[in-house]
Amino acid sequence: MPLVKDRTQLHRLILSLVGLAVFLGLWESLAQSGLLSRTLAPPPSMIPAAAMREWASGHWWKAVQGSFGHYAAGLLLGSGLGIALGISAGLSRTFEALQLGIVRVLRPIPGIAWIPFAVIWFGITEAAATFIIAIGVFWINYFAAFAAVRGVDPDLLEVAEAFGHRSRLAKLFKIVLPAAAPGIFNGIRIALGQGWMAVVAAELFGIPGIGARMMEASSLLATSVVVLYMLTIAGLYSLTDILFGRLTALVLQWQR
Repeated sequence: MPLVKDRTQLHRLILSLVGLAVFLGLWESLAQSGLLSRTLAPPPSMIPAAAMREWASGHWWKAVQGSFGHYAAGLLLGSGLGIALGISAGLSRTFEALQLGIVRVLRPIPGIAWIPFAVIWFGITEAAATFIIAIGVFWINYFAAFAAVRGVDPDLLEVAEAFGHRSRLAKLFKIVLPAAAPGIFNGIRIALGQGWMAVVAAELFGIPGIGARMMEASSLLATSVVVLYMLTIAGLYSLTDILFGRLTALVLQWQR
């Protein structure tokens, strides 16, 4: 059975690489033939040279450092608050009812709509970027934690009471959190990607980072540099997703 699974995964990997190669080859061919403007849609062959220039000038490393700082701070703040409030709402019907109206008003507002207030409240600072990213990941974690807690089997809570764990804290740490952990971790994993999407929006108004560097390059029609940073975001997301996936497997290995 494991051998079959390994072969299936290898087959899927090969197909995905083939699809990517075909896509890049088609893109390159259209650009080289003149059907696509090399300025408006730079071919893949232009990206390595742009990467070398950005690396040699120090712009790439500086942009990545700046964005990762905003990303980490916003992710920790938004995820922490989202998980805490989601768990609280999942545990208490009263608390859920108290914040229901607030959730219905604020949830549909996209994070990018908060940019004017971020600038007014914090100025063109890193705190403003952190605020936008935190909002971008907050609701994902909130609803993931809420659903995970509400999905805990009530029979487990009855068993906990039978074994003497009758207080809220005892049930929370002995039953609720362990049972809800997979759902909470899934929410964080989704937020990892949403956080990188929010990074660009948070930095577009001048805060140093990948978003600001992309805007600077686009104003100079250096579209190969813009594509480079788009690929950089994709790579950073893949890296954080892989690392978090391994961390999740390690933390939740007791459930296997």
